[in-house]
Amino acid sequence: MENHLKNIWRRSLSKRLKIVDLKTADSSKLEALKLYLNSVSLLRESTWERLNLLFSESDLKKGEYFAIAGEFSKKVGFLSNGIIRAFYRNQQGFEYNKHFFIQDQMVGGYASLVSKTVNQINQQALCDCKLWIADYSSITALYNECPDLERLSRRLAELYFVDKERREIEIVLLDADQRYLIFQQQYPGLEQMIPQYHVAAYLGISATQLSRIRKKLVYK
Repeated sequence: MENHLKNIWRRSLSKRLKIVDLKTADSSKLEALKLYLNSVSLLRESTWERLNLLFSESDLKKGEYFAIAGEFSKKVGFLSNGIIRAFYRNQQGFEYNKHFFIQDQMVGGYASLVSKTVNQINQQALCDCKLWIADYSSITALYNECPDLERLSRRLAELYFVDKERREIEIVLLDADQRYLIFQQQYPGLEQMIPQYHVAAYLGISATQLSRIRKKLVYK
């Protein structure tokens, strides 16, 4: 009887240890998210403890969408591994890549989430991706009790606006050669990881034009 009870206790302890190990592993994986958010605006530890419970790990396979034009966004994500493109598609089927999300960046249909309107933009995985995903409304529900979290969200919105304005200025005022050089600085090594037509679609030029620009820069 005593041995039987010991065996039950050992099994119970083993299960508890496994649960602790899983929680520790999740906490370790979320550390990158914590570092990113604190680099934008410092969060209190008590706020982080509540916030990290809202995130769960998810896979996004190559070609799958995180946000779809014409649909409402409800989730935000932190890209822990992979590449996601944000793009528009016009009525003629032409695609314009607005942004590339790379490792340790936030993703989501921000305009849709804030304005509660449908997405105007798509977000698609260019390779198999891993993300930490949370329900946006669950995050905003913490604002009253966690003003530091609301401050963080406001700061993220400011950064989003600055990036949007920068891209608009690049398209209007800079030529394709200059935009290509800025792309290389902003996304070092990315052009070796994705199809070249995606780079061309980001720059607002054809693949043939991109090839010419590269050849020109090689001989400079």
